[in-house]
Amino acid sequence: MAQPQSMSGKTCIVTGANSGIGFETARVLAQMGAHVALVCRNAEKGRGALAEIQRGLPGAQLDLLIADMSSQASVRTLAAEILTKYPRVDVLVNNAGAAVPKRALSADGIEMTIAGNHLGAFLLTLLLLDRLKASAPSRIVNVSSEAQRRAQLDLDDVQFERRKYSSIGAYGQSKVLMNACTFELARRLAGTGVTANCLHPGVVATNIWHAGEADQPLFFKIVVRIMKPFMMDSKKGAEVTLFLSASPEVEKVTGEYFVKSKPAPVNPIERDPKSAAEMWQWSEKMTGAHLA
Repeated sequence: MAQPQSMSGKTCIVTGANSGIGFETARVLAQMGAHVALVCRNAEKGRGALAEIQRGLPGAQLDLLIADMSSQASVRTLAAEILTKYPRVDVLVNNAGAAVPKRALSADGIEMTIAGNHLGAFLLTLLLLDRLKASAPSRIVNVSSEAQRRAQLDLDDVQFERRKYSSIGAYGQSKVLMNACTFELARRLAGTGVTANCLHPGVVATNIWHAGEADQPLFFKIVVRIMKPFMMDSKKGAEVTLFLSASPEVEKVTGEYFVKSKPAPVNPIERDPKSAAEMWQWSEKMTGAHLA
């Protein structure tokens, strides 16, 4: 994986940075000289992550920002803080996400998986877009999943109000929405110098597999425990995210989905212009955010 010798002078925002892929992404970007803002939901865990990186990189430029990506008020406060604090934003890594075992609602009354995995990232991206444009060339990197490939999306019942709730189904459709909106965003940003790409990090042994584990079906728990020894660690899992965040090879590449640092096919619905436009409009409606 080719990377620049330095990210010095660049400001990177990484959500979900207290552990797993987000933590490793933030750590390596800081090691490369970037000024990195770690966005974490839990302040105590965030401080622990910050301290751990600082122990290994005493001179690193690091900040901790607290936000719940499932709460739109929290995301708006986060965006305002970023815009006040940072004159430029070179890389935005939307990494925060979770698999929610039982249907639950966010502070905004939105199904939690969609709220935290897609709508929070969508809203933050649009709120920071003018700053990203002013900082161009800049990059938007959305951490997705192969769960999108066979996912079924029902825009008339995204929140499982009529369908029986499925944790895997909700997670998969959240990534369908993320991918489709990434591709639509890339199309709308053509010529601005801002790229937008998404990726599958691989099957990584992160905390996402243990979110609400006590409430998961027994079969799910057994599968996770059997598979965990074969999952890659977070350092390996962060490679594709770092490739899209920092490599000169993809400086001008946009509107792609990467697996193992190479463009890969996706669920056909994500590339369908009509469906992508509908998903974009739905996301705008749910967040109240619009691309000027």
